[in-house]
Amino acid sequence: MAELHVELVAVERPIWSGEATMVVARTTEGELGILPGEAPLLGQLIEDGVVRIKRTGEDELVVAVRGGFLSITRDGVSVLAEEALLATEIDTEAARADLAENDGSDDEEAKSAAAWARGRLRAVGENV
Repeated sequence: MAELHVELVAVERPIWSGEATMVVARTTEGELGILPGEAPLLGQLIEDGVVRIKRTGEDELVVAVRGGFLSITRDGVSVLAEEALLATEIDTEAARADLAENDGSDDEEAKSAAAWARGRLRAVGENV
């Protein structure tokens, strides 16, 4: 089975690097399913995004991402996120509290905080 090299990096730390058979991410233009051999592309990630990496020989990796960019080249896929958390690192109760506190506000910072909370909750499998 064909593979692609994936690098997922947040501003503050590297998150994951390795071989995968598929990457799924949502950009401002829509959701992308990236397979080996895809055409080059640069996309902007959404604020409440989730990236799914179908790793070779391992469980799927699920990561909440807050903004950033996705780049597809001949060499593979790079995800450069402003902020990112593995699903296993997410504090679900804190994300729910952040969403309850900020959802529905007209303030830009509150909207951003609510979006980040929604992304974290989606990464752990909650429908929000």
